[in-house]
Order: sequence, then structure tokens, then C-alpha cells
Amino acid sequence: MSEASKFTVTLAQLNPAVGDVAGNAAKARATRSQAAAEGADLVVFPELFIAGYPPEDLVLKPAFQAACRSAIEELARETADGGPAMLIGSPWVDDGKLYNACALLDGGRIAAIRFKVNLPNYGVFDEKRVFARGPVSGPVTIRGIRVGVPICEDTWLEESEEYENVVECLAETGAEILIVPNGSPYDSGKNDLRLSMAVARVTESDLPLVYLNQVGGQDELVFDGASFVLNADRSLAAQLPGFQENITTLRWSKGNAGWRCEGPVAEIVDGDKGDYAACVLGLRDYVNKNGFPGVLLGVSGGIDSALCAAIAVDALGAERVRGVMLPFRYTAQVSQDDAAKLAQALGFRYEVLPIAPAVNGFEEILSGVFAGLPHDITEENLQARARGTLLMAISNKTGAMVVTTGNKSEMSVGYATLYGDMNGGFNPIKDIYKTEVFRLSTLRNSWKPEGALGPSGEVIPVNIIVRPPTAELRENQTDQDSLPPYDMLDAILERLVEREQPLAEIVAEGFERETVTKIDRLLNIAEYKRRQAAPGVKVTRRNFGRDRRYPITNRFRDSGKPLPDADETLLSRGGRGSADAFEG
Repeated sequence: MSEASKFTVTLAQLNPAVGDVAGNAAKARATRSQAAAEGADLVVFPELFIAGYPPEDLVLKPAFQAACRSAIEELARETADGGPAMLIGSPWVDDGKLYNACALLDGGRIAAIRFKVNLPNYGVFDEKRVFARGPVSGPVTIRGIRVGVPICEDTWLEESEEYENVVECLAETGAEILIVPNGSPYDSGKNDLRLSMAVARVTESDLPLVYLNQVGGQDELVFDGASFVLNADRSLAAQLPGFQENITTLRWSKGNAGWRCEGPVAEIVDGDKGDYAACVLGLRDYVNKNGFPGVLLGVSGGIDSALCAAIAVDALGAERVRGVMLPFRYTAQVSQDDAAKLAQALGFRYEVLPIAPAVNGFEEILSGVFAGLPHDITEENLQARARGTLLMAISNKTGAMVVTTGNKSEMSVGYATLYGDMNGGFNPIKDIYKTEVFRLSTLRNSWKPEGALGPSGEVIPVNIIVRPPTAELRENQTDQDSLPPYDMLDAILERLVEREQPLAEIVAEGFERETVTKIDRLLNIAEYKRRQAAPGVKVTRRNFGRDRRYPITNRFRDSGKPLPDADETLLSRGGRGSADAFEG
């Protein structure tokens, strides 16, 4: 054990940009200067910080690997000034293999390298495709203190056939403190899951644990930060805020019971507030990191576009948001009035562009093709396509990114028109069910997240929230496909999409068989639409821990009958043994 009794660590809960190696290095450099001014011995950065996380297949490019290593080497040289050491994540090539690594930079050198052992391969993670599994290693020594550096997934699961118990190994080889760099994306309810995991690792090891997570949006993922520290007695030593960058310096002391510290404890934003904050941060970073000057959205007077407008103004400020009302003969006057009130309350630029000439023009062009055919949903869908065309034209001319406004409920069952409602740059409510759209709209009128740029108070007219929702029929749908009430629809979809429940189980819970079967059918036939929809913020965690990926061409349908039991008598022992031998 070390002789040192004091240890000062700066936690850098920062927002890197994937691929911006120079920019991420500059952030690390500036943070180290601040840490030095605060007397830190060590400054810690999140997982793969120099590359940005997750880099996906970008990390396979030799030029990118070389750029990351060069940046790490330059930062290492700078630590010769006697200032704080750095623990910083980077891709690392060693003996021809690519690793998810964390480098200790100190004294002008790369003093140690630790590789991620357990590679996640579920949900949004696909690390086994790009990284090699690292060896289980002992702690690194920083200013005489032995620090264990398990990387993200190395703390999440206990030892199994595929997972090494890295924390147990670190404890057995003399670690005094566990510092865990993470790239852990937000989803509803994850804070409790993270804390439970960390408490389990502290209980097993009797060591304090630092959980450092990155913050920021990366395509459809949002990283919420919410880093924390547990003392060895499982007490909460520090809690950093969620959804914002934060640099906190913690002063550790060593007593008879080992190392402990006390720091600030921020309030955690979770539940509906967490979902709203995630939507704001996800849209903000998608726009800013991709270099758009602002956003453009169609404002219909309905609740989906109203919520998206509020999110956009909170993310970017009213001066970077432009709303366009595109009315046609089916657009009610109350919708136009409510859209104008919304724009006034939020303060964004707003204009009305009637689309009758465009839709009538389409109908005239198609009159010969449609001659003798009955009027149906096709003509109504021309509205949405005309709106989409006009919004994209304004986007092309101004550079503003189109925000699409389809909620998860209606997109799940195909109540959205391709090349109209679903296409654009980004959808902040893509993973938000309709019932939550109503809750978030009400919530926003009494609360906004820290750092939101929109006005306080009532910004979404109450009339928009309380007006009974209507769902227009869309492509490939008939009158028989009308939707049930949204609370029922969302309850059924949550069971089908998030839980993968058999239809018989859902019916057994009290839902009507005909309704469940209809929703399941609509969900299946809309797969091709969802594949073509704009990217959007992900907030929902599925029970199986993986994304939903279904084939478009797919003839299987759940019959709704109770699932048959497997007949184990048909499987011979020899058959099972032969299969094991073949696989193994």
C-alpha cells in the first residue's frame, strides 16, 4: 500500500465530438490547466475521449488511429511540466490489434496503458466488431497510489463465461481506488441501474469507486453525464449534474478505513424531466456538431410540432428556429390560431405559406393517371408530400436543418407519410410515445432544464394540449385501421416493442384480442417506413438490452394463441452431444 495520505483528482465530465481529435485534445489540455490551478494530482476523462464515443467503424481507419495516437503522445510530452497526470481514453493499436484503451500520461511519458476487457455487444453497442478483447491487468500507480482502471463494461457484469471479473482482479492485486471511465448513454431509469451496479462493485471490492461518464449528443445517442463517486462504505461522496459539462476537483484523504472524499451532490434529473433534457441536448449537439446554422420545422398547431418547437428553442435559442405553417383546405382555423400563439410565446420566426397551389398542381398533373379511380387517402397524402417538398426547399436555400415531428406511437404503426412527415434532418421526439408527448408538453409549461435557452412559463398554448388528438389515416391504411385511444395504443406498443411479449400474454392482461392483433399487424407492415425515417433521440431501454431490428420482408405473424411447450422427449442426448461437439 502507498505512503501517501492525500490525493486530489479532477473529474472532467465533458462533451467530446466524434472524430474531432484536435478539438478533443484541446479540451483535455484546457481542463488539465484548470486542474493544475486547483492543485490536482490527476485529471480523468471519459471513455475514448480523444476519439469521441462511440466512433463506430471510424476507429478502423489507420489515419484516424494514427491521429489519436499522435494526440495522446503530444499530451504525454506536455505532462513533463510537473502538473497533473492524465487518465484519458483512446483507441490503441498494439501488436496489430485494436483496443479500447485508457492511457496514463505523467512525467512526460505514457506511463501505463490499460485495455477494456469486456466488450459490450448489445443494444447500441457493437464493440466486438471493432475492438480486440484486452487482458485483465492490475492497477496503475499514480503519485504512489495504486488505482484500478476498469473501463465502462468492465464493471457492469459479474464474472461469467464471457465476462471477466475485472474489479475482483484489481482488488486482489492491490488497487486502492477504482476510477471507471464511461461512455454510458442515457435512457429512462438508468441512473438507478448505474448506482446499483456501482454499489455491487464497491461491496465486492471494499474499494471506493469513481464513475465518470461523458455528456453530449452523438447521432441518436445522448450521454447524460451524471457522474458520481462512492466511498468504500457505499455512501455517496459526490454527484455531478446531468446533461451538462462539469469539471469537479475532489480531495481524497486516507484513513484507517482507506480512501474517502466528500464533494458536491447535484440533483439528478430523471423520468420525464430526464427525457425532455435528453431531447434538448440531443437536438442541440446534432445541429451544432454537424454545422447547421439553425433549424426549420413545419408548425401544424398540433401537439407534436408544438413540443418539437419548444425543444428546438430550448436547444438553440429562438433566433435559430424558424417555423412555417403550411395550411390546406383540411387545416382548421383553430390549428392556425394555436400555431401563431405558439410562435409568439416561444419567440421564433414564423410565417404562413398556403399550399393549395402546390397540392392542386400535383392533383392536376395526376388527373390523367387517376382517371376513373375513386378518391381515397392518396389525395390526402399529397398534402404531407407537398409540405415536405417545401420545407426541404427552404432548408436547401437557407441551410437550416428540417426538424421532423413524428412521435413514436404513430411512427410505430405507420401513421406517418414518407417524403412528408418523416424525412428531414433529425427528430427529437422519435422515441417519445404520444402519451408522453402530452406529459412533456404540460411539464415544459412549468419547468425547463438547466441551460435551456427558451423562455420560462407557459410556452405551449393549453388549447393545444387539451384539444382531443386526431390521427389522420396514411399510406397503405384503410378505415378499419383507425387507432384506439393513445393510452391503450401506447400500452400495447410498449409490450410489443420494448418487452417483445407474445400476443396471448397481452390479451391475457385484459386488452381486446382484435385491437392487439391490429396493432401488431400495423407495427409489422410499417417496418419499411421506420427504416427511412430521420434519425432521432433515443431514450427508451428495451428489456432485452438490444435495439429492435426486424426484416422488412417478413411473413411471420404471431397467431395470438398460447405458446406451445417444447417437447424435450424428441431431443436425444446423443443429438445434443453431437451438436455440442460440432460447435466446440
